Amino acid sequence: MNNYDSLKMKEKKVAVEYLYLDLKTCDRCIGTDAALEEVLEKLIPALSLAGYTVEYKKTEITNEALAKQYKFLSSPTIRVNGRDICSAVKESDCGCCGEICEDNVECRVFEYEGKLYEIPPKAMLAEAILKNIFGKPTEKSYGGYSMPDNLKVFFEGKNKKRGCSCGPGCC
Repeated sequence: MNNYDSLKMKEKKVAVEYLYLDLKTCDRCIGTDAALEEVLEKLIPALSLAGYTVEYKKTEITNEALAKQYKFLSSPTIRVNGRDICSAVKESDCGCCGEICEDNVECRVFEYEGKLYEIPPKAMLAEAILKNIFGKPTEKSYGGYSMPDNLKVFFEGKNKKRGCSCGPGCC
Protein backbone atom coordinates (compact mmCIF):
# COMPACT_ATOMS: atom_id res chain seq x y z
CA MET A 1 0.00 0.00 0.00
CA ASN A 2 1.40 3.41 -0.95
CA ASN A 3 1.04 6.67 0.99
CA TYR A 4 -1.92 7.78 -1.14
CA ASP A 5 -3.88 4.64 -0.29
CA SER A 6 -3.01 5.08 3.38
CA LEU A 7 -4.37 8.63 3.34
CA LYS A 8 -7.58 7.53 1.64
CA MET A 9 -8.17 4.99 4.40
CA LYS A 10 -7.96 7.71 7.06
CA GLU A 11 -10.76 9.77 5.57
CA LYS A 12 -12.13 12.22 8.10
CA LYS A 13 -15.76 13.26 8.44
CA VAL A 14 -17.15 16.72 9.06
CA ALA A 15 -20.79 17.06 10.08
CA VAL A 16 -22.41 20.38 9.20
CA GLU A 17 -25.93 20.91 10.56
CA TYR A 18 -28.26 23.74 9.69
CA LEU A 19 -31.13 24.10 12.18
CA TYR A 20 -33.87 26.62 11.45
CA LEU A 21 -37.49 27.54 12.15
CA ASP A 22 -38.76 28.45 8.68
CA LEU A 23 -37.57 28.51 5.06
CA LYS A 24 -40.81 29.89 3.58
CA THR A 25 -41.25 33.20 5.42
CA CYS A 26 -38.22 34.02 7.56
CA ASP A 27 -35.71 36.20 5.73
CA ARG A 28 -32.94 35.30 8.19
CA CYS A 29 -33.39 31.54 7.75
CA ILE A 30 -33.73 31.82 3.97
CA GLY A 31 -30.71 34.12 3.63
CA THR A 32 -28.55 32.05 5.97
CA ASP A 33 -29.52 28.89 4.09
CA ALA A 34 -28.44 30.41 0.76
CA ALA A 35 -25.17 31.79 2.17
CA LEU A 36 -24.30 28.50 3.88
CA GLU A 37 -24.97 26.46 0.76
CA GLU A 38 -22.79 28.79 -1.33
CA VAL A 39 -19.94 28.58 1.20
CA LEU A 40 -20.17 24.78 1.40
CA GLU A 41 -20.18 24.56 -2.40
CA LYS A 42 -16.76 26.23 -2.35
CA LEU A 43 -15.32 24.53 0.76
CA ILE A 44 -16.32 20.92 0.08
CA PRO A 45 -13.93 20.40 -2.89
CA ALA A 46 -10.98 21.79 -0.89
CA LEU A 47 -11.88 19.72 2.18
CA SER A 48 -12.19 16.66 -0.04
CA LEU A 49 -8.63 17.22 -1.28
CA ALA A 50 -7.52 17.28 2.35
CA GLY A 51 -9.21 13.91 2.98
CA TYR A 52 -12.44 15.15 4.55
CA THR A 53 -15.96 14.05 3.76
CA VAL A 54 -18.63 16.64 4.55
CA GLU A 55 -22.05 15.44 5.66
CA TYR A 56 -24.54 18.30 5.42
CA LYS A 57 -27.92 18.05 7.12
CA LYS A 58 -30.72 20.61 7.25
CA THR A 59 -33.36 20.27 9.96
CA GLU A 60 -36.49 22.36 10.35
CA ILE A 61 -37.32 22.67 14.02
CA THR A 62 -41.10 22.49 13.81
CA ASN A 63 -42.05 21.89 17.44
CA GLU A 64 -40.91 21.84 21.05
CA ALA A 65 -40.03 18.13 20.95
CA LEU A 66 -37.54 18.69 18.12
CA ALA A 67 -36.16 21.79 19.84
CA LYS A 68 -35.47 19.69 22.94
CA GLN A 69 -34.06 16.79 20.92
CA TYR A 70 -31.57 19.08 19.15
CA LYS A 71 -31.00 21.33 22.20
CA PHE A 72 -31.94 24.22 19.92
CA LEU A 73 -31.16 27.66 21.35
CA SER A 74 -31.89 30.11 18.54
CA SER A 75 -32.81 30.25 14.88
CA PRO A 76 -30.93 29.91 12.65
CA THR A 77 -28.17 27.72 14.08
CA ILE A 78 -25.17 26.24 12.27
CA ARG A 79 -23.17 23.50 13.95
CA VAL A 80 -19.94 21.86 12.83
CA ASN A 81 -19.22 18.49 14.42
CA GLY A 82 -21.93 19.21 16.98
CA ARG A 83 -20.61 22.66 17.95
CA ASP A 84 -22.42 25.93 17.33
CA ILE A 85 -20.24 28.12 15.12
CA CYS A 86 -21.14 31.11 17.31
CA SER A 87 -19.57 31.44 20.73
CA ALA A 88 -22.68 33.17 22.11
CA VAL A 89 -26.33 33.55 21.20
CA LYS A 90 -27.25 37.11 20.26
CA GLU A 91 -30.74 37.95 19.05
CA SER A 92 -32.91 40.79 17.82
CA ASP A 93 -36.58 41.20 16.96
CA CYS A 94 -37.55 39.07 13.96
CA GLY A 95 -40.63 40.42 12.24
CA CYS A 96 -40.88 37.40 9.92
CA CYS A 97 -41.08 34.86 12.73
CA GLY A 98 -43.36 37.26 14.59
CA GLU A 99 -45.76 37.00 11.64
CA ILE A 100 -45.63 33.21 11.78
CA CYS A 101 -46.58 33.01 15.46
CA GLU A 102 -48.46 36.31 15.77
CA ASP A 103 -46.28 37.43 18.68
CA ASN A 104 -42.97 39.19 19.27
CA VAL A 105 -39.98 36.88 19.01
CA GLU A 106 -36.27 37.37 18.63
CA CYS A 107 -34.04 35.35 16.34
CA ARG A 108 -30.30 35.00 16.05
CA VAL A 109 -27.99 37.68 14.78
CA PHE A 110 -24.39 36.86 13.88
CA GLU A 111 -21.47 38.91 15.17
CA TYR A 112 -18.55 39.30 12.81
CA GLU A 113 -15.70 41.79 13.00
CA GLY A 114 -17.55 43.92 15.54
CA LYS A 115 -20.82 44.17 13.59
CA LEU A 116 -24.13 42.32 13.89
CA TYR A 117 -25.75 40.68 10.86
CA GLU A 118 -29.15 39.08 10.45
CA ILE A 119 -27.66 36.97 7.65
CA PRO A 120 -24.08 35.88 8.30
CA PRO A 121 -21.45 37.09 5.84
CA LYS A 122 -19.99 34.29 3.72
CA ALA A 123 -16.49 35.08 4.99
CA MET A 124 -17.71 34.61 8.56
CA LEU A 125 -19.26 31.24 7.70
CA ALA A 126 -16.14 30.01 5.91
CA GLU A 127 -13.86 31.10 8.77
CA ALA A 128 -16.11 29.56 11.42
CA ILE A 129 -16.44 26.24 9.60
CA LEU A 130 -12.69 25.99 8.98
CA LYS A 131 -11.91 27.00 12.57
CA ASN A 132 -14.18 24.23 13.84
CA ILE A 133 -12.39 21.71 11.63
CA PHE A 134 -8.76 22.79 11.87
CA GLY A 135 -8.52 25.19 14.80
CA LYS A 136 -9.53 25.24 18.41
CA PRO A 137 -13.31 25.58 18.35
CA THR A 138 -15.20 27.03 21.27
CA GLU A 139 -16.43 24.20 23.43
CA LYS A 140 -20.18 24.25 23.79
CA SER A 141 -21.98 22.23 26.42
CA TYR A 142 -25.66 21.56 25.84
CA GLY A 143 -26.08 19.60 29.06
CA GLY A 144 -28.91 20.80 31.26
CA TYR A 145 -30.77 22.17 28.25
CA SER A 146 -33.72 24.41 28.93
CA MET A 147 -35.74 25.67 25.99
CA PRO A 148 -35.47 29.47 25.72
CA ASP A 149 -38.71 31.37 26.39
CA ASN A 150 -38.44 32.87 22.91
CA LEU A 151 -38.90 29.46 21.31
CA LYS A 152 -41.77 28.59 23.65
CA VAL A 153 -43.56 31.77 22.55
CA PHE A 154 -42.91 30.94 18.90
CA PHE A 155 -44.25 27.38 19.09
CA GLU A 156 -47.26 28.32 21.24
CA GLY A 157 -48.23 31.12 18.84
CA LYS A 158 -47.69 28.94 15.80
CA ASN A 159 -49.89 26.18 17.27
CA LYS A 160 -52.67 28.64 18.18
CA LYS A 161 -52.58 30.15 14.70
CA ARG A 162 -53.07 26.68 13.20
CA GLY A 163 -55.82 25.88 15.65
CA CYS A 164 -53.81 23.04 17.14
CA SER A 165 -55.53 21.62 20.22
CA CYS A 166 -53.49 18.50 20.91
CA GLY A 167 -51.02 20.17 23.26
CA PRO A 168 -47.45 21.49 23.24
CA GLY A 169 -44.94 19.86 20.97
CA CYS A 170 -47.41 18.10 18.70
CA CYS A 171 -47.40 19.97 15.41
